[in-house]
Amino acid sequence: MKRVPNLPTLGEPLVFGRLADARVVLVAGAGGGFDVYAGLPLALALVARGKAVHFANLSFTYLGGTTAPVVAPHLYRVEPDAEGEDAYFPERALARWLAGRGLPGVVWGIEKVGVRPVRAAYRHLVAALGVDAIVLCDGGTDILMRGDEAGLGTPHEDMTSLAAVAGTDVATRVVMCLGFGVDTFHGVCHAQFLENVAALERDGAYLGAFSVPRGTAEGAAFLEAVAAAQAMHPRRPSIVAGSIGAAIAGEFGDVRFTERTAGSELFVNPLMGLYFAFDLMGVAKRSLYLDRLEGTQTVWAVGHVIDRFRSEVVPRPWKEIPH
Repeated sequence: MKRVPNLPTLGEPLVFGRLADARVVLVAGAGGGFDVYAGLPLALALVARGKAVHFANLSFTYLGGTTAPVVAPHLYRVEPDAEGEDAYFPERALARWLAGRGLPGVVWGIEKVGVRPVRAAYRHLVAALGVDAIVLCDGGTDILMRGDEAGLGTPHEDMTSLAAVAGTDVATRVVMCLGFGVDTFHGVCHAQFLENVAALERDGAYLGAFSVPRGTAEGAAFLEAVAAAQAMHPRRPSIVAGSIGAAIAGEFGDVRFTERTAGSELFVNPLMGLYFAFDLMGVAKRSLYLDRLEGTQTVWAVGHVIDRFRSEVVPRPWKEIPH
């Protein structure tokens, strides 16, 4: 069988080919909270390939109330010894885990503000760190909602990050989703997610999917990191990271790992441990309202734009996956 010329093979996921020439990669959580953990398996795989990897996250923590130093407007350097927040500080938890593994224990925290200041923070990191590739990671799949779906999940932070990174001068920009199914609780129709993936494939923006098995170094490390983070947040453990971790560990169905899910039924399953990868600009171009967010300074302004857009469209009807 003759190989089709100039095409990659199944021997390597397309996203690794896209990042092959990158020297310094910024792996960033798109939606805040524990989203940065969704980038951890990929980041560790890139480190093993000799890349310099840095972590950033759109933070839900009031960073101004911590001892993390401000390095630019709305941008903080979070290290393992940062103080001032005990209940919820995912960036510090990750910094501590990284340091414990002999990796640089720094996570760059970006305040939850609008597109314009978040973009400025990213541009500062790109210049200061010499970043030549950005991987924007979503714990879940709602970053792929273009705006007319039955439900958008929790779009404010994801769309802020997507618009911000789309406006940076970085040649290689990728979106990664880990946690298929976890956004059902927030009203995401996953049949429509798959429909959007198909559209991105037609556009040439889909970079494929691959699993994170527990039998890999990256899968085992992810389980270790999530367990450490859950132990550091006994009152507010992450449902998303916990669900993904349970799936990678081989759990199935209505798995109980926190009282925060009481009264709801989970469907933990192997698809939650599957990475979906996309060209970031391809995702941004398919959004029906991303351009409206350009001038926003606050997350409240982002919410206002999204609410107004939703009042102008007729959402696509909900579809069940027929399998």
